[in-house]
Amino acid sequence: MMTAIGLMSGTSLDGVDIALIETDGNQVAAFGPTGYRPYTEHERGLLREALAEAVNLPRRDARPGVIGEAERAVTLAHAEAVAAFTAQNRIVREAIDIVGFHGQTVLHRPAQRLTVQIGDGTALAKAIRVPVMHDFRAADVAAGGQGAPFVPVYHRALAQSLGREGPICVVNIGGVSNITYIDGADTLIACDTGPGNALLDDFMVRVMGQPFDREGRLAAQGRPDADWIAHALQHPFFALPPPKSLDRNDFASFAPHDMAPADGAATLTAFTAAAITRIVPLLPKSPANWIVAGGGARNLTMLGMLRERLAPATVEPADALGWSVDAMEAQAFGYLAVRGLKGLPLSYPATTGVPMPMTGGMIARP
Repeated sequence: MMTAIGLMSGTSLDGVDIALIETDGNQVAAFGPTGYRPYTEHERGLLREALAEAVNLPRRDARPGVIGEAERAVTLAHAEAVAAFTAQNRIVREAIDIVGFHGQTVLHRPAQRLTVQIGDGTALAKAIRVPVMHDFRAADVAAGGQGAPFVPVYHRALAQSLGREGPICVVNIGGVSNITYIDGADTLIACDTGPGNALLDDFMVRVMGQPFDREGRLAAQGRPDADWIAHALQHPFFALPPPKSLDRNDFASFAPHDMAPADGAATLTAFTAAAITRIVPLLPKSPANWIVAGGGARNLTMLGMLRERLAPATVEPADALGWSVDAMEAQAFGYLAVRGLKGLPLSYPATTGVPMPMTGGMIARP
């Protein structure tokens, strides 16, 4: 078994999740502590500027202007997160075999074989003096894969420990929503399903000056616009079979206008739930159990809408099973780092569309 730290900064731009995990790259032996280092307002502003600028990137290693500035900020934030986490939990660096560093996605264009995660793995390894596995998605995209989602192999390791019969679907609702369909040891299918919290979070910032709709309280006071949702679901993405993936901002133009704040929040929450539901007819069987992770698992209105749309299947938040809602993706990148070290596959034809199972990641040593 190896001891890994995983680091994840998601499309919701809230901060750095960090988690320790013990694994051999197949089974999970133990969960360690988890932590979180929020981005400052300045860092979040830099990242929003970098996202806007990244649409013009000529190649994946270019870091012009604010993108370079954002990369330095991201790297420093992750170094600070590791330093604080190891100090608080009294973990000596010699006890850590590898750190999995996802970085911050600023552009995801798999059709152009382009995915860009900013964050300097070499600088991070030197700062924390531990080997760092980074740039996980590049090999997949270069081989013609979607480069996302990358957490399904970790979801499978978790699901196998439950010993449940029939297909299970793990749905991660971050900035973008994605699902992992698991049916026994052999069937693993994954894809993005559509917007997660990104549209809702952006709406909350714009209309309410708040970063997100805490527990779905605003949406609970509103009424979803069924016509708006039906129109939005006509987007061709929703009819595509898996594997498929999205950029955080692919649905940015779908922001509702001329709606009261509560109705806008309710509409976007219902849109996310409806988009997740649209994947069911595209799966081999209808899942009996849905396990919800990511920020969306904290949104009680979102969970209620999913239960209504997915009945009679069960819908439960990941923490009801003893899994970490907040740190699951960080744990996953610790797990993936160990798999990458061992040359095991990180992505598969039915998860990202690569022609064959692919390992990935680059190792930076201190």
